[in-house]
Amino acid sequence: MSYQVLALKWRPKSFDTLVGQESTVQALSNALDQKRLHHAYLFNGTRGVGKTTIARILAKSLNCQQGVSSNPCQECSTCHDIDTGRYADLIEVDAASNTGVDNVRELLENAQYAPSSGPYKIYIIDEVHMLSKSAFNAMLKTLEEPPNHVKFILATTEPKKVPITVLSRCLQFNLKQMTVENINSHLKSVLKEESIDFEENALLIIAKAAKGSMRDALSILDQAIAFSGTEIKVALMHKMLGSIDENILYTILERLSNNDGHALIQISKEMEEKNISFESALEDLSQLIYQISSYQIIPQQFESHTQKESIYKLSKSFSAESLQLIYQITINGKKELSMAPDIITGFNMTLLRMLAFYPSLNIDLINNKNKDETLIKVKKEKLIPKRMDNAEKKISITELDKKLDPQTEFNGDWRTLVEQLKLGLAKSLAQECELMNYHDNTFNLSLNEKYKHLNQKAYVDKLQEELINHFNKKINLEINLGDASNSPSSAKKIEKAELLKTTESAIMKDEFVNELINEFGAEIVPSSIKPTKNEEK
Repeated sequence: MSYQVLALKWRPKSFDTLVGQESTVQALSNALDQKRLHHAYLFNGTRGVGKTTIARILAKSLNCQQGVSSNPCQECSTCHDIDTGRYADLIEVDAASNTGVDNVRELLENAQYAPSSGPYKIYIIDEVHMLSKSAFNAMLKTLEEPPNHVKFILATTEPKKVPITVLSRCLQFNLKQMTVENINSHLKSVLKEESIDFEENALLIIAKAAKGSMRDALSILDQAIAFSGTEIKVALMHKMLGSIDENILYTILERLSNNDGHALIQISKEMEEKNISFESALEDLSQLIYQISSYQIIPQQFESHTQKESIYKLSKSFSAESLQLIYQITINGKKELSMAPDIITGFNMTLLRMLAFYPSLNIDLINNKNKDETLIKVKKEKLIPKRMDNAEKKISITELDKKLDPQTEFNGDWRTLVEQLKLGLAKSLAQECELMNYHDNTFNLSLNEKYKHLNQKAYVDKLQEELINHFNKKINLEINLGDASNSPSSAKKIEKAELLKTTESAIMKDEFVNELINEFGAEIVPSSIKPTKNEEK
């Protein structure tokens, strides 16, 4: 007997053996058991999720010699014939090959004749979205009111391409993609029946590579059995699929957190030698970054994770902001691979971009005094040239101490302080606030009612963060709505108005300007006057 591929050999023959489509199975089973049968069904979903399989099981349930039910007997000649594709009253049509109106008309002409054996004549039209517009129009009336002995079962991967007039005449079922857990569990049961040894993580690699398609998973499993021989192993699966070992991903992020660019490039060279897919590597890397980011918020979800310790360590090495940044770089890097001179160059540039934008020192260090001293020491080492005699070095370090030592006291000049802070968009909030008082490391600020839209949590948090950075200690921030007539923005406007007034007065008194007015009838346009004095930024 010839070998039968796993995707066909283990194709479900009943609703009980169908994996991953519980909601659809429940709806169809209830309808069959209660004899509430519709004349047209539409199954949509991505490849390999069970559209045609469910259609065939539904056909068996309708035409089983034991009667209509959700559990066909699997023993009668009808069930056997449907499984083997020999049942005369089950007509399967590939719409991709029969797109024209003539094909549909021929199909509908035969629909009027009664079934030869079972109670129903069933039409399964696969990839129905491929039919032409005229073909859809030809079948509309029959689809809406077919003969009592006819049932239509349509399947498509692109429901948006099916006319709404057809959709409205069908019961629609959205088949979801298979989860990695569902695929992994099914592959285990298949291999146990086939008496083939395997490593647990090797099946997990196959399940991920299938990308939600059970048929693809079984096809990859067929390839894996042929490639591996006696036992399916992790190393062989990485080699066969060109996928990346998860440990390499953890190493990439560890080297990134250590700012080790040389090691990052070395890793990519090793990946190229092992023929690892760089596109899949970036996809898996973005998934790992997501897991680390999730761990920082909901660590309890990772209690049973096999790499919990590694994720925990990396969650301490990266701030939430830096994870968001490198995630975005990874996603964009994957998009740009096709535009790179070659794929390894595109991958390396993605790693170098992470390195370039990743902050060398975590901002959270400000919460620890000992780490503050380390921060200052590192900055000193970066700023002082290596070749310098001891006397010069002592002078430089003394000068740097004055610049880098934490400013623990506030002198009361809110406007100057605001100009020193690197606030970005939050600067608008700071400039519109007036300092009411500063006491016990708490800034009490007043914000005018008309600028209350600036009082956003993101801006407030950013302002507080920069104040903590500046003073190198815990700072509290309280902002209340009220009078803010002495805010930096208001003071700046007043100064600008006074400067403009002084400028206008100086122009009016200028001898040359007066001569132009008197001799040539010149006219001064006040709105065109701009001070040449550098304004305070």
